[in-house]
Amino acid sequence: MSDDTGAALSVGEFVEYCRTQAGLLSGRVETMTDEANALLDEIDEELAELRSELENQSGETPRTARPPSATGPDEEPDVDDLEATGQDVEEKQLLVDAKQARIQAFQELAAEYTELAETLQAEVEDGQAALTRVVEFEAEADAPAYFDDRQTVCEAALESQSSDE
Repeated sequence: MSDDTGAALSVGEFVEYCRTQAGLLSGRVETMTDEANALLDEIDEELAELRSELENQSGETPRTARPPSATGPDEEPDVDDLEATGQDVEEKQLLVDAKQARIQAFQELAAEYTELAETLQAEVEDGQAALTRVVEFEAEADAPAYFDDRQTVCEAALESQSSDE
């Protein structure tokens, strides 16, 4: 990126940029939290249905020992259905776990952007130095990976650098 670009920008613009990025990440955290909560609700519903089905079955037929070759009444729960539901619940729980890990990563990056904004405001005097700090921060934090639909300063700096060569 050419030197005049950083000089034309003020520290305040980079402070605002960092705060905006933190806000966008926080908004994404809210969305992911809603998605995770919806999956947890689905898991709870499926588990409640399973419990209900098992309770209904155990209440209708007295438990007696029978030889393995004997067939049970038609009301017995279908083992294949139970296993499929159990597998579905496990898969949803894995999705919830993955979402929770992403939520934590997004929260951490949002906090780091906020901290960077405060540092820039308190310690940096010119736009070029602020630009350098933001680019270094975003490169170290792999910030572009968190913004699918938005270009980061780091990405813009890399683009500019490659077009200058």
